[in-house]
Amino acid sequence: MDGVFPAVLADLPAPPFPNKGSEIVDCQTNRLDERIFRQHLLAAPFRSGVGRDRWRFVSIAWPHTIIAVRAAARSCSPAEYVFRFECTGYPQEPPMAQPWDLATDGPLPTQQWPTGRSRVPMAFRPDWAGGQGLYLPCDRSAIGSHPNWRTEHPHLVWSPAGDITQYLKVIHEHLTSQDYTGARGA
Repeated sequence: MDGVFPAVLADLPAPPFPNKGSEIVDCQTNRLDERIFRQHLLAAPFRSGVGRDRWRFVSIAWPHTIIAVRAAARSCSPAEYVFRFECTGYPQEPPMAQPWDLATDGPLPTQQWPTGRSRVPMAFRPDWAGGQGLYLPCDRSAIGSHPNWRTEHPHLVWSPAGDITQYLKVIHEHLTSQDYTGARGA
């Protein structure tokens, strides 16, 4: 096991994701991207979001990780949306997020994707990247074909110096905004 984990755990309170702390720590991997990602899950920014009920860790099957993000209450819509992040090359390469259905362990049906009045439906576009990425500057599927976003939306562009919370914050902000109206089929 990487020697960083015991030191990190000694300085932090118990993980705020019951029964998931050992899954995060007990990993023998030679993949640097996975080790860094797991360290980020144990760090204060991710834990702070969990503690504030903004998101929760679900699972890892590298290079995929599943994280649920809280949504504002809307009629006939879920309290949270689950996303499967493809994290190959993390954090140097941006993740790619896909709305996910935990019950089927597959892509979330289009009629259950989040929607809204203007910017939410622009970000959560089932027609973008075959439904495997979000139309956001922090998503690998979008930034490559929109180099202008680096200057137009620098605060939303993925930074390799950051962690997964930079993406989670963007999703959470969309799902709790006044623009969000609920699930498409609601």
